[in-house]
Amino acid sequence: MIGTFYRRSSPDKPLLAEVGQEVKTGQAVCIIEAMKLFNEIESEVSGTIVKVLVDDASPVEFDQPLFLVEPN
Repeated sequence: MIGTFYRRSSPDKPLLAEVGQEVKTGQAVCIIEAMKLFNEIESEVSGTIVKVLVDDASPVEFDQPLFLVEPN
């Protein structure tokens, strides 16, 4: 396990990315917590989020896909 996947920057904040949302390259789409460090993960492409592949607060591995994005 590399870290824990979170869809919000904190429990009282809105989701960083939702299905159907347009995202731009470099836009924060989730948080990965690893060894008590919270890292914003940015989109590598511009497009529309089609599916979230990981449940909130689930463990993730290195190079694991987190979202399906239909490029613009």
